[in-house]
Amino acid sequence: MDTLGHTVIEVQNLLRTFGNVVAVAGVSFRVQAGEIFAFLGPNGAGKTTTLQMLITLLRPTSGTVRVDGRNPVTDPLGVRRSFGVVFQDTSLDAELTAFENMDLHGIFYHLPRRVSEGRINELLTLFGLWDRRHTMVKVFSGGMRRRLEVARALLHTPKILFLDEPTLGLDPQSRNILWQRVRDLNKSEGLTVFLTTHYMDEAERIAHRVAVIDAGRIIACGSPRALCDETGTSSLERAFLVLTGASSRDRPPGAADELRELARIWRR
Repeated sequence: MDTLGHTVIEVQNLLRTFGNVVAVAGVSFRVQAGEIFAFLGPNGAGKTTTLQMLITLLRPTSGTVRVDGRNPVTDPLGVRRSFGVVFQDTSLDAELTAFENMDLHGIFYHLPRRVSEGRINELLTLFGLWDRRHTMVKVFSGGMRRRLEVARALLHTPKILFLDEPTLGLDPQSRNILWQRVRDLNKSEGLTVFLTTHYMDEAERIAHRVAVIDAGRIIACGSPRALCDETGTSSLERAFLVLTGASSRDRPPGAADELRELARIWRR
């Protein structure tokens, strides 16, 4: 933690309502440059809604957000240049090859061809996909697709990488490979990572700090070890259950997840 830099994500009193439903109820937190920050919460807790506001897909009802010093509401294009994002649902074009998916992303971000090709080669190699660069994505396994999506999100060399449930449904080997690559980039490039996950072991192993959100409010924030000490537990999963309760809860009516449709709009 001593190597972390300035604040790159700053959220103050963030509120988001859907009709009469309060999805995010005045949350505040900061993420430092070079930090891996995990956002955890039960279904319907407000973590995806918060993420949507950070990446310009939803406007806050009130409160302030700064991403790399910019306001996502007033400067959405500037904010988007500063981060890469991997959504829960795949956004790859299955009828294109791995290289073509990467190349198209470079065009969207107006990267010079020489810069784009060099970065594509570097990232496909890093994520173990160089030998499959000319293979169509439709024959890729789930793990290969996820690695390609992360590689693509990093093509324009963003300062921040947002990952929304990036390893959901992947086998343990694929999860391990993905996180190892992300950790390597965090160390070598100082990449800031903001992630949501339901895998507590991942957050405990990967994250410098964890924020637990429940019913739209952050109820705890600290290192995995600090949260265990605070709750008198031996693992982050046990600490999470102490903080949020052991029963399963459904997403509240009216706060339905809009991410799939918004992600489709994003990709236009």
